[in-house]
Amino acid sequence: MPASILGVDTGGTFTDFVLLQGTRLRVHKVLSTPDAPERAILQGIRELGLEGDQLLLIHGSTVATNAVLEGKGVRTVYITNRGLRDTLTIGRQARRELYNLNPPLKAPPVPRELCLETGGRLSATGEELEPLTEADLTELSAAVERLAPQAVAINLLFSWQQAGREDSAERRIEAAMPEGLFVSRSSRVLPEYREYERGITTWLNAAVGPLVDGYLQRLCDGAPRARVSVMQSSGGTISAAQAGEQAVHMLLSGPAGGLAGAQYVGAQA
Repeated sequence: MPASILGVDTGGTFTDFVLLQGTRLRVHKVLSTPDAPERAILQGIRELGLEGDQLLLIHGSTVATNAVLEGKGVRTVYITNRGLRDTLTIGRQARRELYNLNPPLKAPPVPRELCLETGGRLSATGEELEPLTEADLTELSAAVERLAPQAVAINLLFSWQQAGREDSAERRIEAAMPEGLFVSRSSRVLPEYREYERGITTWLNAAVGPLVDGYLQRLCDGAPRARVSVMQSSGGTISAAQAGEQAVHMLLSGPAGGLAGAQYVGAQA
């Protein structure tokens, strides 16, 4: 294990550091840099005198959370099966005011013009009901190029039934996308039933993924000798590369880190 373990929590205002070296504990704080969160982290590493050191960096962040709350995700195309483009707009029909017959209309999470439909539909048991043809793939690729998004979310009906197959419809769609796009597949992000929940999770992952993936890559480049682990909403950690691909699982990483720490302290009492 590295001699230095550095915990870093990136918030909207401050970035906080806790450094453990043997039995010595140090704390540090710098102003956050929301436009490039890695800058504040690298600044703190320099000020703690850790530049060039081997260390384990455990990172919790509200970057994904703030992007979702403030509606600052990237332009994202949502791809689903024919007849299902309005799934995220309809949702579960939950209402803020149950008895209000004329509630104010809310903007849909994804504008309708960014919702594309295609083939590749499966039954609940994984049988193919509608094939994904080469014509479908060509049409999708052209539509995505025309819409010029930064990310694509793919959520096909019951696609989790083929999650491990290299020739699954979602993988074929991913391969047909223009280069340079961040692609999020529902069969990878949340491989379980319930189309709305899986769809909204996949779309959120695509919308914030480029933001998180970009700054984590720059962080790793700026601290090449650090092993970076990223806190998840579950309270566990994964590598920076995995976290960049599944940014949606960081949405509650800040609170989860606090709870994990409280649990540890309580167990020591």
